[in-house]
Amino acid sequence: MPTLLQHAQIDWDDQGRPHSRHYDDVYFAVNEGIEETKHVFLGQTRLAERFANLAPHACTVIGETGFGTGMNFFCAWQLFDQHAHSDARLHFVSVEKYPLDHADMARAVRLWPELAAYTEPLLEQYVAVHPGFQQFTFAGGRVTLTLLIGDVLEQLPQLDAQIDVWFLDGFAPAKNPDMWTPELFAQLARLSHPGTVLGTFTTTGWVRRSLVEAGFAMKKVPGIGKKWEVMSGAYVGPLPGPCAPWYARPAVTQGPREALVIGAGLAGSSSAASLARRGWQVTVLERHEAPAQEASGNPQGVLYLKLSAHGTALSQMILSGFGYTRRQLQRLQRGRDWDACGVLQLAFDSKEAERQGKLAAAFDHGLLHCLARAEAEAIAGVALPGGGLFYPEGGWVHPPALCQQQLQHPGIRVVTHQDVLELRKVDEHWQAWAGDQLLARAPVVVLAGAADVLRFEPCAQLPLKRIRGQITRLPATASSQALRTVVCAEGYVAPPREGEHTLGASFDFHSEDLAPTVAEHQGNLALLDEISVDLAQRLAVAELDPEQLQGRAAFRCTSPDYLPIVGPIADAQAFTEAYAVLGRDARQVPDVPCPWLGGLYVNSGHGSRGLITAPLSGELVAAWVCGEPLPLPRAVAEACHPNRFGLRRLIRGK
Repeated sequence: MPTLLQHAQIDWDDQGRPHSRHYDDVYFAVNEGIEETKHVFLGQTRLAERFANLAPHACTVIGETGFGTGMNFFCAWQLFDQHAHSDARLHFVSVEKYPLDHADMARAVRLWPELAAYTEPLLEQYVAVHPGFQQFTFAGGRVTLTLLIGDVLEQLPQLDAQIDVWFLDGFAPAKNPDMWTPELFAQLARLSHPGTVLGTFTTTGWVRRSLVEAGFAMKKVPGIGKKWEVMSGAYVGPLPGPCAPWYARPAVTQGPREALVIGAGLAGSSSAASLARRGWQVTVLERHEAPAQEASGNPQGVLYLKLSAHGTALSQMILSGFGYTRRQLQRLQRGRDWDACGVLQLAFDSKEAERQGKLAAAFDHGLLHCLARAEAEAIAGVALPGGGLFYPEGGWVHPPALCQQQLQHPGIRVVTHQDVLELRKVDEHWQAWAGDQLLARAPVVVLAGAADVLRFEPCAQLPLKRIRGQITRLPATASSQALRTVVCAEGYVAPPREGEHTLGASFDFHSEDLAPTVAEHQGNLALLDEISVDLAQRLAVAELDPEQLQGRAAFRCTSPDYLPIVGPIADAQAFTEAYAVLGRDARQVPDVPCPWLGGLYVNSGHGSRGLITAPLSGELVAAWVCGEPLPLPRAVAEACHPNRFGLRRLIRGK
């Protein structure tokens, strides 16, 4: 997967229109851009009628090739606002190889003041837009935008969705021949269903013939302005073949849109929020007196991207999850709840320096870049032992604030002091029990209690483990206030929040005791010495009594492959029986439906990366539940799927 971001190279003509250097073409007509969009894309696909006929809670999915300045998206959203039921939803999926940077996007969209109600929300969230899948949420969840940043022929094959309407846009075939290919048309067909419609500016003969070959019935229709003719079409071809049954989508749960989420940490609150935004009534059961009392309760967590230069599934998830979390944080109070102060990862030895150099070559400068010692010290505000890798969009977050923000939805009810010990399925509803007390019931349950999901029989085989971590809270001093960025080596230290620095975190693979220990406070102070002796002196660490230090301990919950475990849950015994042939021949794909435990999902195993992976995983759970486009590449969603462990046991015998 390419990881280098290439922004659009734009020139602005004397009329203020953006012109692409890549394609030597304008993005839209000078006076008729909006009218052309309304005629070609909204009109030819009868979008107003489609929106008006949407049932409450139904969702229309629009797919687009070429996001550009976003004009088609804004116009579709405006039309949706005008015609759709207030509980209906719009999900817009668009591919863009050369996204505009924030300044160019702002300049472009302000050409259309009449669309300001739609353009301004995008500008507010248009941050951390990096290669791969980037998800945005608008209008309280009524509108979702999934941007696929990269080449269309690399991105669309990764998309798992059913598209209802296609806007086949992008620069003209003569200007952009690499896009208009049989491979593209095959992807359009794969993602379509009978009834999918299409609009496009181009009437080029070979494009029309290629679309017909792919399964679309196409016709020329009168154009607008200088465009004499345009094309519209409908998909009449066959349905795509089924995917592997163990990763197939479970049937969408019928009946009342009610869900239980067990656990009110970051995974639980994010899952609840994503479902509530889609019109579900969600009850969150939390065993403690308040949300975010365990690993999500630390005063400061770090938005730190542990990436690979090789485009691994984990790297792709982190890149997508980072962007999604950053956009969520825009709703919180900066300085109190979070701060984009940057994160500096020190190059503490030659091996680490080599690794950082490879990352800096693989990713764009705006995401990360190497700093020499002097540059690093200038940014950090304290003396350092060396340079390192700087993530300018990273920073720290107060996780309880993010949890609380996610739970502030009128469709969410949080019930504390509820320790669920058992799940039972009765009459298509899951029941949550504590001994002989029925706590709640709903057709859908999301298990989001970190390693505690293992107490429920359907999750008992998941290979989750707890790793104890302890942070130390250090009172800020007048001179420690100079620290301006998060600095990491083996541990991390953050700039002060409410008069305290957070320092940590220890790793203990054996202890089950959550009482903070003096030994681990001392270990954290040793980590601080490795990060910055100067900062340790500014904090007067030598004068501190470790026995008097404050802190807290919690369990990270991790999986063997360090990916989270997110998705629908199958019956383990029935799964083993259904796919036993894989133990003899892993190439077999038995024609046996997966034995899903209907309505049961898990969101766990986020380890130390929960700030980045848990919020997007809430969107992934909701997409599985609601049958919507997945917010991650299909291969990444499968790499996070609970069934991966059952498959490995069958194939490898372990």
